[in-house]
Amino acid sequence: ATGEALPHNAMALVNVAYNISFGWSRPRVRSLEAQMLEPLLNTHPVELGLKGREAAVCAQLAADRAYAGEFAAAFPADPAPVTFEHLVKAIASFERTLISGGSPFDRYVFNGEHEALSGQAKRGMALFFSARAGCSECHSGFNFSGNWRDAQGETGPASFARNGTSARAMRVPTLRNVALTAPYMHDGRFAGLAAVLDHYSSVARQAVRADPRLPRVPFSSAERSALIAFLDSLTDESFVSRAR
Repeated sequence: ATGEALPHNAMALVNVAYNISFGWSRPRVRSLEAQMLEPLLNTHPVELGLKGREAAVCAQLAADRAYAGEFAAAFPADPAPVTFEHLVKAIASFERTLISGGSPFDRYVFNGEHEALSGQAKRGMALFFSARAGCSECHSGFNFSGNWRDAQGETGPASFARNGTSARAMRVPTLRNVALTAPYMHDGRFAGLAAVLDHYSSVARQAVRADPRLPRVPFSSAERSALIAFLDSLTDESFVSRAR
């Protein structure tokens, strides 16, 4: 809202409905509605800048015939449906529809389409899930972000890790559509996936690693290319091009 640089990179919203916690560093933020209050109302730093303007925003929405009708349909039991609480619920409900599961990786693994992945991507996939690389130690589960929450409950606590870029543990982000979501890391310090893999290679050379799950051996040039091919295969073009 002010043009000020923010300390954290924006996280991807793909499959966010399955997250156990929200944000990079606060495991106690347990719902999309709670998380959303931060960018909407934060004052240090200012993000969307709605603090103190909640009533004015709701009045603007209520004055719009289309929005007024949609709020009334969504919250029929409330005689005055355009409220800030309902605004937050509406945005969170939309975010929960951002479901992706049609990437070449998904077609290969779940649909048995053996030609969906190139040979290079298959080599990268084998390395990704190997003990040598250790990528899946943190980026596990169907969303490549560790533990998740679904209708059966939670598979464990929210997944956090120290990746050598911060003194504190940061939440493990999803890798789905990762080729499209640069820059990378919690602070956006890396412009491309090659730079991320170079970082993990440098971490592997350190005598003491920030987290024992991090790569144990530096990646060769061929391994780096294979891993990037695999990460590219997590792009769901049907999700990206879907009209919303």
